[in-house]
Amino acid sequence: MSDSPQPLSHGMIIDALNARRFAHFVDDDGDIGGNWQGCLIYFFRLGKDEEVLQVRTLTRTVFSTDDVPRLYAFCNAWNHDRLWPKAYVHTADDGVVRVVGEVVGDWERGVIPEQLDQVMICGIATGCELADAVAEL
Repeated sequence: MSDSPQPLSHGMIIDALNARRFAHFVDDDGDIGGNWQGCLIYFFRLGKDEEVLQVRTLTRTVFSTDDVPRLYAFCNAWNHDRLWPKAYVHTADDGVVRVVGEVVGDWERGVIPEQLDQVMICGIATGCELADAVAEL
């Protein structure tokens, strides 16, 4: 693997998933995602130059708007006790509520494949841990 930082790219994300033989897809919008333990996990490139990677986990358990106060309490406790993933409550336009987790890496000056792999694995593993904890609610 290269020791020289490279700009974060779509291809680097795909290569990291392929290197681990992880099943994944690219949707109609060009977003990269996969399913781990029933969780839909996306790998978004954000920022002015798409130099920020956001590993976003959509937990599998759905809730109603009546559950929002206890989900806020859960997310606050989770974020207090853990570094990853950052957890928050998301309410969709159809009223479905779920907890979402995210791990972010910012590589304005470039990234080497090992760094990218580490953040992606962190996002996947801790996202699945979050989903398991949410399922227990």
